[in-house]
Amino acid sequence: MDDNAAGNLATNIRSLRGSRNWSQQQLADHASIPRSTVASMESGYGNPSLANLARVSAALGAGIEELLARHASACALVPASRIPVQRRAGGRVAVAKLLPTRVRGMEIDRMDFDPGASMGGTPHVAGTKEYFYCLRGKMQVLVAGQLFELGRGDVLAFPGDQRHSYRNPGSGPAASISVVVPVPVGAELG
Repeated sequence: MDDNAAGNLATNIRSLRGSRNWSQQQLADHASIPRSTVASMESGYGNPSLANLARVSAALGAGIEELLARHASACALVPASRIPVQRRAGGRVAVAKLLPTRVRGMEIDRMDFDPGASMGGTPHVAGTKEYFYCLRGKMQVLVAGQLFELGRGDVLAFPGDQRHSYRNPGSGPAASISVVVPVPVGAELG
């Protein structure tokens, strides 16, 4: 727990109240407490009772621990030096994992291919869609026996649960972005 619980409480209540476009009075009404109690909590100097904290928590639909925790930024800057990069295909392909936090069923990778390098793709879970964007050079993608040739700026959308592989057929380096997303059951591929 952060040492500044009262300040965190003030920031978090104002933020949650603001996201609902509620006035202090509206929050007070939803929590069945006086508006002055809300104002005191939002000042950062109040010492609310547990009962009032529980009422505000319920009204905002947030746990008490969320109200007291240090507010985390919705933004995350990851320096290039901290982006995990795996060398694959005998070191001829660099795969950078671009999602700073894990998102179930989703992947975003930058893949840099040396000239002539190729790499097999791993079929993803059933119902997955992959979008492959060629950033630089030329790329070939083989999906379930069908070959696709991409140039700079081209995008290939394909069922990610199919066998697939990637190849740089050129004499220079190639770069691409692969985005893998789960597709809801019944959604069309397109």
